[in-house]
Amino acid sequence: MTATTRPRRARLDLSVYLVTDAALCGRRGVLEVVRGAVAGGATVVQLRDKAASARELFDLTVAAHEVVAGRATLVVDDRVDVYLAARAAGAAVDGVHIGQGDLPVTQTRALIGPHAVLGLTANTTGQLQLVDCLPPGTVDYLGVGVIRPTATKPDHPAPLGVDGFARLTAQTGLPCVAIGGVGAGDAAALRMAGAAGIAVVSAICAADDPEAASRELREAWTAAGA
Repeated sequence: MTATTRPRRARLDLSVYLVTDAALCGRRGVLEVVRGAVAGGATVVQLRDKAASARELFDLTVAAHEVVAGRATLVVDDRVDVYLAARAAGAAVDGVHIGQGDLPVTQTRALIGPHAVLGLTANTTGQLQLVDCLPPGTVDYLGVGVIRPTATKPDHPAPLGVDGFARLTAQTGLPCVAIGGVGAGDAAALRMAGAAGIAVVSAICAADDPEAASRELREAWTAAGA
């Protein structure tokens, strides 16, 4: 099934969103961390590796689709070319997540087709206003942060905190995922602030047991909505 014929998911579950980091995954590798995270309840896996070549990220994406096996939404960070190549190779990759410095949103949507998942990083009121001017359905969700300072992205913008996140999410009707220095203990506050999910890197990638860490995040998120 091609990217243009694949049906859009009726509802994206963004609640436990893993962003991978090869260095933090260590010798066990990204795929083993992804395997554990999905088994523990991660609902989205974003493959992010700024240092990888196109071929390396392609190989990782194709392998990850077999590990995820449809149990979570699988997206590629930044690399629309890798997403398209993986889809052409038969991998069930769901979409891409792009930042403000990547390809323009409308062109990205045109390239990946109307039924792929498209996430966008947006951290300011101005960026949210630009998203609101896009045709409906262009962007599926927003990644909003950072909530706290984080070593996994040293060039991050000024931390928003929970209150800043709440102010931004109130300005858009799109689902917003909170990212940046968050963990299971933040689930309740962020869910109350309007988060559709929490995105983590080190909380799973650096954990001794990624499956247990993912399960803790899932349980905390579920309890916050009870």
